[in-house]
Amino acid sequence: MSGDFSMSGDSNGETNLEPTTQSVFDPNAEASGESPSEGAPSDNAGDSGLPPADEAGSGDRASQLEGQLAALRAEHEALNGQYMRLAADFDNFRKRQSRDSDDQRLQITCTTLGEILPVVDNFDRARQQLNPQHEEAQALHRSYQGLYKQLVDVFKQLGVSPMRVEGEAFDPSLHEAVLREPSDDHLDGVVMEELQRGYHLNGRVLRHALVKVSMGPGPAGGAAPEAQADAPGEQVG
Repeated sequence: MSGDFSMSGDSNGETNLEPTTQSVFDPNAEASGESPSEGAPSDNAGDSGLPPADEAGSGDRASQLEGQLAALRAEHEALNGQYMRLAADFDNFRKRQSRDSDDQRLQITCTTLGEILPVVDNFDRARQQLNPQHEEAQALHRSYQGLYKQLVDVFKQLGVSPMRVEGEAFDPSLHEAVLREPSDDHLDGVVMEELQRGYHLNGRVLRHALVKVSMGPGPAGGAAPEAQADAPGEQVG
């Protein structure tokens, strides 16, 4: 037990200790064992959840995360669009390269075959002019025909086919007119004769056919002008 004491003397010379002040503690409080601060109501008594300051911080954090998510989505869409465009460009490039390669291969084939076609023409002219009479000449002719047939078969395997132009209407995409003559047997603009055979290569013109084209029937009575009588064929430049 604590308190302030004073010293005083009596007539007998003895010193007595006497309390000068009252104890700061309430006797009732000491008896109950409670301090004055205990049992006071708390400001947070009965409150649940986060304090207002923490709730505001969580809302700001959620807004920040939503903004980051929206930015990432936009970036994803942009990158995905770039990827789709690059994929389409690469596919177009691959198709263009394949097409260019096919065109180049076809161009080389046409050039090579175009150099060989005059040899085929000479074979064909010689075949038409030969008329073997003796056994030895006939044997040579058969050998020649076998060689010509082998050459034609190779052309067929490569996709080369000859044009059939006589009696057909003149087509500048297939024919090249060398002569024009009047004719009672053919209408105007019809191919009368093939002067040099034309060829296709897989549906593409390998070489145009050189042809003679009809001008239609001549003047009435079949009398042709003197110029045409002297020169029956008109040269087409």
